Amino acid sequence: MTSPKSLETAEQISDIAFAFMGSKALFTALHVGLCTALADEGATLDAVAGKTDLDPDRATTLLTALTTLGLVEREGDVYRNSPAAEAFLVNGRKYDFGDYLRLQIDKQMYPFLAQLEGALTGELNPEQVSSYADWFSDPKEARLYSESQHAGSLGPGRSLARTVDLSAARKMLDVGGGTGTFSISLCKAYPELTSTVLDFPNVVKVGEVFVKQAGLSDRVKFQGGNALESEWPTPVDVVLMSYLFSGVPGESIPGLVRGAMDALMPGRHFIVHDFMVEDERMGPKLAALWQLQHVAFNPKAKSITGGYVRALMEAAGFVDVEVSEMIPGMTMMVRGVKPKA
Repeated sequence: MTSPKSLETAEQISDIAFAFMGSKALFTALHVGLCTALADEGATLDAVAGKTDLDPDRATTLLTALTTLGLVEREGDVYRNSPAAEAFLVNGRKYDFGDYLRLQIDKQMYPFLAQLEGALTGELNPEQVSSYADWFSDPKEARLYSESQHAGSLGPGRSLARTVDLSAARKMLDVGGGTGTFSISLCKAYPELTSTVLDFPNVVKVGEVFVKQAGLSDRVKFQGGNALESEWPTPVDVVLMSYLFSGVPGESIPGLVRGAMDALMPGRHFIVHDFMVEDERMGPKLAALWQLQHVAFNPKAKSITGGYVRALMEAAGFVDVEVSEMIPGMTMMVRGVKPKA
């Protein structure tokens, strides 16, 4: 039986095969500040070239590519950002996540895709197989990843604060919480909440700066360590694991769920947020692609579904487990409660 989502034309195949060109066009636009140059009223070609220091012919080529992709619109001699580019790719906008794309995705994740075939076939040189612990032992790489991830997690952090009622919670453990973006959002939403963020030491150094800027140094603390090896501070009212399951070997995930059960006080919440595909594995596309790219540097990564995480929680003893969409088309949230008795 043919899926309704099956490819029907050679053009669709070409769109997929050449998608990397569109990605690099977007990343390049961000690196040269093109979307910011087009902000508000738009700009002519000469104005764009002047603001970005691009040769006019090269600026024309880039603008043409971005126009065909729908990121830029043209009316006469004036180029403007599309509504999405204006909202999300202009420096300083409330929902700007351009740094996340141009730094983490382009500079760190994208190069790893060159070794995806070897990772999938098992032929990857062991020296190329990495882990976040290895990667973040380099302060420069840890800072680049963490600063860009912080920018990309601000929106989801605000969404989580609106979605989950933590008004009765006082202590949270943010396992693998990076720079504390989610902890910052939740502590702002719930004035009585405090949080301990557990992550690698070089990430902690970056996170402490963001927490200080948010004025939350008295409520968001950090513990440097490896989530798979370090002792967790307990007991707590909330255990949060955001993007953690996708970054560890699949065999480690059940142990993390059991660890959450042990860390929580009765009647309290366990929240998992990550890239998850549907149980039928027919989508969503972005979640599936994110899971695939993780394999490029972590061959033991597991493609997870909401149903899989739900089953692990229930097997560990959690009740009232719910699965919901978080970032449309990309991430899901699974949450459960430790029984009171």
